[in-house]
Amino acid sequence: MPTQEILESVREEVLSTTKLPLAIDFLRTELRHEGVFGPAMRLLTHYFSPFQAYVVMEAENERGHFDLRIGLEILRREAQYRAEAATRQGLFLYQFEAICRNRLGYDQGLLAIASDTVFDDLWQQWILTIRRQVGMVDIADLIYVHSEAYQDPARSPTGLSAGSDLSAQPRRARHGTNRGPTPPSLFGHPEGRIALANRHKDPLYLFASLHRHLGYPEVPRPKPVDVQQALLPQLARRLELLEKRVTLVEDEQRGGFDLTQFYGPPESP
Repeated sequence: MPTQEILESVREEVLSTTKLPLAIDFLRTELRHEGVFGPAMRLLTHYFSPFQAYVVMEAENERGHFDLRIGLEILRREAQYRAEAATRQGLFLYQFEAICRNRLGYDQGLLAIASDTVFDDLWQQWILTIRRQVGMVDIADLIYVHSEAYQDPARSPTGLSAGSDLSAQPRRARHGTNRGPTPPSLFGHPEGRIALANRHKDPLYLFASLHRHLGYPEVPRPKPVDVQQALLPQLARRLELLEKRVTLVEDEQRGGFDLTQFYGPPESP
């Protein structure tokens, strides 16, 4: 169905006395004039976060390969997670995983995440900092250093080598003196343990462990195309053509086929 018709039906179905129907009308008007509604979502900051607008704009980008249906499913799961008392840790990890899996770009993607009002100043500063470090530093290391597992040596796992760059003990305990400020603790102890266990691995293993153990929402994945379902209609059309050709050959062997069956009805005077 066309998106304009869907928005029109949604506007009639919304039983609200607020300005939500006006926002839907604004999206539909921008869609008719511009052909996209991602920039309109960016202007409606009361209803959409910067990350949601960024996902839709990337899905509407003609040069990209990001499917709009996957983008809308990402927004649906995020809205459902926000309605279920979402945490900052879970929301950030979900949005970051969405960027990683769909290759939406870390620079603009992390900037959109940091602009979300759900994150305080401390979170925004950290997100803007890792915006310059992603690709050079492992995301598991960034999470572990800013977790309670890194700050609390008593609860940290044993068995780490003394020469490890990310030992279980914090900086002041390793060197004996306070040579610098301790990184702020943004993640809990479970996130830190999982990040420590998935160091130097594919980040997808880290995300899978967070889903499995902490119940964080999963990012939707594109479904592979079923080749068999695409082949069946093609085979049916080819069989119909073969039947027609065989019928024509049989008629010709019997003494010629009647062309009048292909004539149209006579026109009335």
